[in-house]
Amino acid sequence: MGRGLEVGRGVAPNWVMLATGCKAGPWSQKIELPESRNHPSPGIQGGDKTGSGVLRRSTAVQPSQGKEVGVSQNAPQHAEPGAEAAHVGRSRPSGAPATIYDIAKAAGVNASTVSRALSNPGRVSVKTQKKIEDAAAELNYQVNTFARALPTGRTNTVGLIVSDITNPMYFDVIRGAEAAASERNYTLLLAESAESAETELLAAKRIISTVDGIILASPRLSDDQIQELAGRKPVVVLNRSVRDVHSVVAEIQTGVSEAVRHLAGLGHKKLAYVAGPERSWMSGHRWESIRERCQWSSLEVEKISSGNPTVEGGRQAAASVRSGGATAVICYNDLMAIGLMRELQLAGVQVPGDVSIVGFDNIFGSDFTTPPLSTIKSPLRDAGAASLALILADLAGTSPPPPRGGLSTELVIRGSSGPAPSV
Repeated sequence: MGRGLEVGRGVAPNWVMLATGCKAGPWSQKIELPESRNHPSPGIQGGDKTGSGVLRRSTAVQPSQGKEVGVSQNAPQHAEPGAEAAHVGRSRPSGAPATIYDIAKAAGVNASTVSRALSNPGRVSVKTQKKIEDAAAELNYQVNTFARALPTGRTNTVGLIVSDITNPMYFDVIRGAEAAASERNYTLLLAESAESAETELLAAKRIISTVDGIILASPRLSDDQIQELAGRKPVVVLNRSVRDVHSVVAEIQTGVSEAVRHLAGLGHKKLAYVAGPERSWMSGHRWESIRERCQWSSLEVEKISSGNPTVEGGRQAAASVRSGGATAVICYNDLMAIGLMRELQLAGVQVPGDVSIVGFDNIFGSDFTTPPLSTIKSPLRDAGAASLALILADLAGTSPPPPRGGLSTELVIRGSSGPAPSV
């Protein structure tokens, strides 16, 4: 597995945001090379294999004369001494990014030594390594990830596409994946699909050639589309199960069972489930679990379609909840539960006096409502970290470590659930 640059750790962020509407991204930049085509490139260690054994893309480079040339994968890794000395002797233009030649000049070593030290620490002496790292930090040197990818096919970058960046449910997913990536010297590239399968596919196609793998969080793509992407690069789906594709799905039975028992113990006889998007695999999965547990507890339950997994979607379901006669509701997620609570309260319905409401996920802010929202807590941060670990294990051809806590769910009881109203 490729190693990232260890100089200046913590200075630059370990994730970047991809706006899906942009026409160009960081992968479209051209790599600036010095005039001599024999100079070593930072991070180039030789070899032309990717995780699947083939370099999947070619990259154009732009010398200082402005002419585009191809880069041979078999080009020599070290510059001729004469060419090296000539380049090191030049001064760097004001504002220009530092190169390995600037570091070599500051540290008093050859550029080839700098290349070895930065691309594969341990190949030079500890004293020389320290001099080079200090010089690189002083010059604010940043490794060119895409130059490094030329011979190896690896960018040390993993893409994460979420269905809605404004949904707080993804906050901890992103934090978990980013923390796991940072620990392994990887960068997280973030994009969103805005609940659109078309936008999601477009985002995936835009980034797939520049990342080592992709995490699809609650994807709206079809199974065939996901399998096609997985045939090109390692792919992990979060909150969904797709045949022959790595998946991370929390065990929801524990949390759902606790919620149904909690409501049954409060005297509720009829429950409703406010569903998420029709194309959401997880929404259907949660419905099946809720229905099974209600049957076990001899409770009546109905499914109320909504479609929009937002606060507004919860508001839109309020009329159906009132007309259905259920005294307790479990919503697809916390946002819908919050919207439902607000709309019912505006209509004069008491929560939990008239209707008890339970959300799902335990997002940030779920306890800010009045009353605070009871919810089924999902292991969001651990799920994000587990997804990243699966990608890296796939790249390395090893088995991933088991996720912490087994990715189980649990009921968090707050003020929005209470005794069933007396008849």
